[in-house]
Amino acid sequence: MAQTGRPAPFRLGAPAYLAALAGWLAASALILFSAPDLTDLAIGRPGPVAAAHVVGLAFFPFAVAAAVWQLLPVMLRNDPPLPRLRWVTFGLLAAGIPLALAIRTDREQLGAVCAVLLGAGLVLLLLELASLIRGAPPAKTLVVSRLAVGLAGIHAAAAFALGAVAFADGGPEPLGVPYERLLLIHLSLALVGWLTVMIMAVGRTLVPMLGLAAAAPPRRQPVPELVLVAGLWTFVIGVARSTDVLVGIGVVVMLAGLAAPARLFARVALFGRIGAREGPVAHVAFGLVFLTEAAFLAIAAVVGVVADRRAAVAGVLLLGLGWVVGVILGQLGKLVSLSGWGAWPPGPRPKQAALYPHRGWLVEVVVFAAGVELLAAGVLASSTPLARFGAGLLVFGAIVALGSGVETVRRVLVRRSSPSASSA
Repeated sequence: MAQTGRPAPFRLGAPAYLAALAGWLAASALILFSAPDLTDLAIGRPGPVAAAHVVGLAFFPFAVAAAVWQLLPVMLRNDPPLPRLRWVTFGLLAAGIPLALAIRTDREQLGAVCAVLLGAGLVLLLLELASLIRGAPPAKTLVVSRLAVGLAGIHAAAAFALGAVAFADGGPEPLGVPYERLLLIHLSLALVGWLTVMIMAVGRTLVPMLGLAAAAPPRRQPVPELVLVAGLWTFVIGVARSTDVLVGIGVVVMLAGLAAPARLFARVALFGRIGAREGPVAHVAFGLVFLTEAAFLAIAAVVGVVADRRAAVAGVLLLGLGWVVGVILGQLGKLVSLSGWGAWPPGPRPKQAALYPHRGWLVEVVVFAAGVELLAAGVLASSTPLARFGAGLLVFGAIVALGSGVETVRRVLVRRSSPSASSA
């Protein structure tokens, strides 16, 4: 343990986690506002565009940065050369908020400035990833794959670059690909290539730890992540060329890559000492269901059972919200409490469970899962009332999530200021 890296301090991690939770609340409110557009499949209208970009530019960057700062120095067993640059990164990532507003209102100059600032923040985050990967001791056993983390970072950069092209071009076929198909490729690179690969790489250690289950066995290469990426690019080529056969093969290959992590996560949920009784693993369990539903929808669209556009919109909701947002959201509540507990000053400290509002996060995960399912069902059935009800549950769940995160920070600050409470 003396040779591991140090997690970021609580004074940096807590604001980043709370910023991510606030971003999710804003995004869920926009999803509620956009429910009629989603059921009409009018994804190019201002509401759905704004909701998608608040998720992608406010929730994901802060959530991923906070988790990277807390987890990867320990998992890769070294520290970045300039840890104070994280505060600069944090400030630059905040440019994603006005960038989402600029995209919503078609303000190109504001969007260009904010995109440059956000891009600079992502570059700093990726440079920290690169330094951690490069500095990882080669003779030591690592609990996360350097190659998998690197692949996630490459896809994050590709997704951001493709989004910038789509925003700047404005034509019907940026890069020679129909605009809606380019958006699907952009989302796939972000949700699968960046975030799902990162979830698989980090989750094989984090999920068993948080569920109090047996750790995953050691491995030499990140084979599941490599298979997933191979399937992703087959899918991307199929979407770009409008080739249903490649799309179907890509989905099947991606499912093959996800099989081993899914078995691990299901084992933790079913047999872990905590398992699905707390938010982190419960979100993973529900996420696996949503991931399976999204894959079946994609296959149904390929064989003509479901209309392509309706299946695509519902599938992105299941994949993007139910799987990616859900899994990340479930970890945030536990990670912010672990951040406060791990950064405790010398002397008596409370149990980590005392900093984690267990009931609040259980309510959140149940409400969130019901909201995603009903929202996607409303889109498939073209039912605006059903979609609105599902989106309303998402808003309620986001309020509970933010309140639970704030409660953790409050408990940490109160117990730090009260030595007698800390030893209780």
